[in-house]
Amino acid sequence: MRSSTKDTTKGTLHEAKGKVKETAGKIFSNVSLEAAGKAEKIAGKAQKHVGKAESNVEKRIEAEKPHRGRF
Repeated sequence: MRSSTKDTTKGTLHEAKGKVKETAGKIFSNVSLEAAGKAEKIAGKAQKHVGKAESNVEKRIEAEKPHRGRF
């Protein structure tokens, strides 16, 4: 698994966990849990975007490589 895929997957996981924490904080009127959830959700979004950027870089590098083979 490429690092870009791992970052995207982990980012999605953190985003989901953050959403659950944020919702639980709202339900139980726990301001600190809600804030922690928001922070984790934002961190997950950032990590997901890092993974997408890495993927774009990897694709560009692959496109720039000279092709070897018969044709």
